[in-house]
Amino acid sequence: MSWLLLALTIVLELAGTTMMKLSEGFTRLWPSVGVIVCYTGAIVGVTLALRELELSVAYAVWAGAGTALAALVGILVFKESATALKALSLLLVVTGIVGLHLASGADPR
Repeated sequence: MSWLLLALTIVLELAGTTMMKLSEGFTRLWPSVGVIVCYTGAIVGVTLALRELELSVAYAVWAGAGTALAALVGILVFKESATALKALSLLLVVTGIVGLHLASGADPR
């Protein structure tokens, strides 16, 4: 259940980050409200997930997956540049997340 909660917090963080871009520096009301709501939900969720998950793994998965997914949203939605270096860097982030998870011996459920 904690892994499912962590996955939900990653989605909330990604939504908050996307709304941050859409808020145009907090000049647009509803995306600005969305930033606050999504980040609040993400912080609460990751805090609850940490009841059962190791800090080193949970935070790395949360931050790393959020970073990688935000980069993909930037490329796919906001038409940011997609370079070979970006792709390699994202692959390294994902590899690091998987490595930490495997090193923890955590049950994937």
